[in-house]
This record gives sequence, structure tokens and C-alpha cells, in this order.
Amino acid sequence: MTDTQDTKEHNNRFGLELALGQQQAYQDQYNPALLQPIARSICREHLPLQALPNQQFKGVDIWTGYELSWLDETGKPCAAIAEFSVPANSPNIIESKSFKYYLNSFNQTRINQTQLEKTLINDLTQAAGQPVGLTVIRLNDYQHPPTCIQGFTCVDDLALANPSYIPSAALLQPIALTTDDSAAPHTKKQQLFSHLLKSNCPVTGQPDWASVWVEVEGAAITPESFLAYIVSYRGHQDFHENCVEQMYCDLWQTLKPSSLWVYARYTRRGGLDINPFRSSHNQIPPSIKGARQ
Repeated sequence: MTDTQDTKEHNNRFGLELALGQQQAYQDQYNPALLQPIARSICREHLPLQALPNQQFKGVDIWTGYELSWLDETGKPCAAIAEFSVPANSPNIIESKSFKYYLNSFNQTRINQTQLEKTLINDLTQAAGQPVGLTVIRLNDYQHPPTCIQGFTCVDDLALANPSYIPSAALLQPIALTTDDSAAPHTKKQQLFSHLLKSNCPVTGQPDWASVWVEVEGAAITPESFLAYIVSYRGHQDFHENCVEQMYCDLWQTLKPSSLWVYARYTRRGGLDINPFRSSHNQIPPSIKGARQ
């Protein structure tokens, strides 16, 4: 199967317009019709949600728009970084290329910042089907978050034998937790991360690069098997959100932990990065940006 055929199959699966995978001219005047919502129910058809508590997970998709620009009422350009938060329980995800085109449609649009923020929230909320959070930060006010989370162990230097490039939960190998006088098994945490996550866009076929952090409580896997599992996504074609949700489901089914969260920070493309966070509990994702963001 050619890359073009494979992309068309994925586009058809998600009910996308095939034009999204083709070259398009940028529009620089405001156009909310550029946004392409995709039903999460379609994306989740293959997930074993029945194995999860209440058949669901909690979390958020954090989008960072590094190239937000518009004209004020006098025609003077403004530039900022925007952070969008889309709830994981929203009916729809927003296809990233359409999101990029939408943001660029403000480039030659005259609008004040207050109205811009209201417009962004309204349009994205309508597309996602749930209220979308927004923070707009002028460039001089932006502070870069840390690039690592203290206490997590990187698995990237471990040996990898007979790597597979097809994701499979069978690659994950549970291990028994050790106990000591200060911690019972159900309170022990395992914290692992890798910079070697790569998947492929189902619309364009282009590679998506990411770092991924996992925190497991009450269970553990061998670090080598976690590495093998992350590497197995290297040939996989799916949306960022779907990849993280598949990881979450596979880890939950394999380990049956007392708590779990998975957080992937993807490298930006076209001025946008997408960072899905899925958790068994209500919690705020760690404040972090990957080295390649």
C-alpha cells in the first residue's frame, strides 16, 4: 500500500475531507469554517474502554499555539503565544492542520485582544463540543516551563532487543513491587519517561515526534518493556490523542494499578504542539515543555 493510499484509508475512517491531506492556500482573514472537528467516539472505537473504571479516563489536550498573530484596530500587528485546553470528555477533537489554518486566518484580521480571545473560545468550544480554556501570553511575558520532571527515570539508554514497530500491549511486562518499612505496595509509584515516541499523522502521513511520561501507582513494569512498547509506535498512524489513550488503556489492562497517568508532549508542527494528558484521577498535568518544543 502506498503512503497516499494509506492516508486516504485513515481519512475515510475518520470521515475527513481528503483536502486536509493536500496542499492548501493559507487564508489570512478570519474564517471559523476552517476548523475540522472529529468525533472522539470514532477515534475510540478500538479502545477497550470496558476495562477502565467507569469506562473512562480523565484528562485534557493541551495545545500551544506559538504563532498567534492578528492586527489591532489601527492595523498594527500583534503576536502572542496561546495555550488551549480541550477536555478529554469533549465530543470532538480538532484536527491539527485545520486548527493551524484557523489560527492563521487571524493574520490580517483587525480585532482587539479581548474580542480575539472571546472569538477563539467561542469557535473552539463549538468545534470541541465542551468549553475550551484559553490563555494568551504576549511574547515578552512568556516564561518557558522546565524541560524535565524531577524523580522520573529515562529508559532511552536501555538495550532494546528485536524491536517491533507495531503497538502491542503484549510488549509490556509487569513486575512485582518490592516493599519496605516506609511504603506499602499500594502506595509505591513508578515514574518512567522516554524521548523516543514517534507516530505518524493519519491525515498527512508525516512523522510526529514526542516525549512521554508515565506515572503508575500500585503496580510496575520492567523499564525495558516500557521502552519496547514506546518504540513500537514508530510505524503507527494515528492522532496524538488516540496514541496516548491507547497507551493508557494498554497500561491499565496490563497492570491493574491503583492510579495511572500518561502525558505526551509532541514537537510542534506549523506553530502548534498537541499534548494529551490522561489520568485515572482529576489532576492538573505537570507544567513542562519538552526539549524539542
